[in-house]
Amino acid sequence: MPSEPAAITDLAASPATKGGLVPKEPVLRRLAWMTLTSSFGNGLFLPISVLYFTRIVGIDTTRVGLGFTLAGLAGVAAGLPAGRASDRWGSRRVVAVLWVGAGLTLAAYTLVDGYTGFLVVGVCFGALNQASFGVRGALMADVLPVATRVEARGYLRTVTNVAMGLGGAMGAIALHVDTRIAYSALILLSAVTYLVPALMVIGLPLTDAASLRMAEQSDTPAESSWRAVRDRPYLALTVLNSVMLLQISLLDVALPLWIVQRTEAPRWSVALLVIVNCALVALLQVRAARGVAEVPGAVRAMGRAGLLLAASCAVFALSAGLSPAWAVTVLIAGAVIQVFAEILSAAAGWTLGYELADARAHGVYQGVFASGMSVSTMVGPILVTMTAVEHGKAGWALLGVLFATAGLAIRPVVRWAAHGADWRGEADGTVSAQ
Repeated sequence: MPSEPAAITDLAASPATKGGLVPKEPVLRRLAWMTLTSSFGNGLFLPISVLYFTRIVGIDTTRVGLGFTLAGLAGVAAGLPAGRASDRWGSRRVVAVLWVGAGLTLAAYTLVDGYTGFLVVGVCFGALNQASFGVRGALMADVLPVATRVEARGYLRTVTNVAMGLGGAMGAIALHVDTRIAYSALILLSAVTYLVPALMVIGLPLTDAASLRMAEQSDTPAESSWRAVRDRPYLALTVLNSVMLLQISLLDVALPLWIVQRTEAPRWSVALLVIVNCALVALLQVRAARGVAEVPGAVRAMGRAGLLLAASCAVFALSAGLSPAWAVTVLIAGAVIQVFAEILSAAAGWTLGYELADARAHGVYQGVFASGMSVSTMVGPILVTMTAVEHGKAGWALLGVLFATAGLAIRPVVRWAAHGADWRGEADGTVSAQ
């Protein structure tokens, strides 16, 4: 077998983050710049999106929420076909097409002047953008060696958090100016951040394993190509990981509402918790990824993450009825516990999502995995509001039990996967919950 490109070999031989803030390895460095650009664009768009459609376009909040929900459903539906296309024509080519399409449809938001246009553009953007998540996961499997894949993703997640923070800060300019021109300028700039990575991705070199897989793609049986939709252990893993991802809605939805409606903490504490989260993820995600690059470590990390999330829910619940100073202190303590759970579950999810997948059909498998994330994103805000915000301590307790159960249930699911699939390599122990 021919040797891998030098950049890939170097990355496999050393930790992903060696060489300072900017990686020395060409593959990871290009991925980092792509991630920085796209995440900056996301940071620009997310803070202004709702206000643009409500204040500038003139659509009421309920209808905007419905439109975003429909866009999310379109994204879930598009995940599998995009994954199959990735397996057939290559992740680099397909993700480039999806990013170009997402950038163009995002730019079209500036032309929207009514609800029908908002729905059409929103559904197209949601389908293209969310479909790209799973294909991007397949891309990582194609261009990063197995030995450093999870650590590299940890580094890229750190880049994502920093870039989104910078984009969000710039988005505040449009919120302050509050004119259609200001909003439209940032939306167009965000659209460009999809087009730049689409140009950069084409030149990424494949690993030898990915090149061989692409060469043999025509010989892959059709049932292997769609195996993910019938792979019950993998579907169970996807569901459990989606439950763990509900923690995102804790920070984005539940805690802001909880702080304002149920505690004496000042409103600025909402921003403080976001800062704590971003800072700790940036500092700790890569280190956490190093310890869970194999299945046994990932299983243990998921169990710990579930228990930590349950503990954070209990701490958040205690903030009600306290003085402002104590409420802020308790909320920060809960946020610190939650972020440790977040970095553990993120890294463990990457490992399990790859290692329990059929390497011959990474596109479809990562499409399934990403669709689970999309469902969690849609369901999460409603679920955390109906539990923690509306029912207080009892609701927080219910969420805590849900998180702990999901985290601990990963172990039997991995055992099920190792027992039931001959292509996963259980004979040599590569997939094991022990």
